[in-house]
Amino acid sequence: MREAQQPGTWDAAAVAAVIGAHESTPGALLPILHAIQDRLGFIPPAAVPAIADGLNLSRAEVHGVITYYHHFREQPAGRRVVQVCRAEACQARGGEALAEHARRALGCEFHATSADGAVTLEPVYCLGHCAVGPNIAIDDRPHARMTPARFDTLLATAGGAR
Repeated sequence: MREAQQPGTWDAAAVAAVIGAHESTPGALLPILHAIQDRLGFIPPAAVPAIADGLNLSRAEVHGVITYYHHFREQPAGRRVVQVCRAEACQARGGEALAEHARRALGCEFHATSADGAVTLEPVYCLGHCAVGPNIAIDDRPHARMTPARFDTLLATAGGAR
């Protein structure tokens, strides 16, 4: 479970503990990044030098991996994270209209957080339920056959209503 973090703050001891637990593992960068994000809710940019030093990598290499994968975030997420599937199967079943509705309803674009800090909107490229799309996940819990009305209802129930 991730700890609450405020923008601009991070737990250097937690980052050091994660690095120490994984640094001798071959290919440790991705496990370290996942563990830091799982623990803090994001990967603080200020942690990049410690990660690079611990793995004998350049800061550019670490930053490049963080920014390449959409899963990793460099800022704390909202209280809820809503992922909208953007894969072809969901798009063929109305996913584009659902994505537009989600952006309007939350008042933010993908990779952003609503102005009230309640919800971070993220794209995801398959939730594994292609036959019953379009799909979303709220805090990693998938929801199938999503419509704009169901989206609004689920968001209100999950505590992310605006």
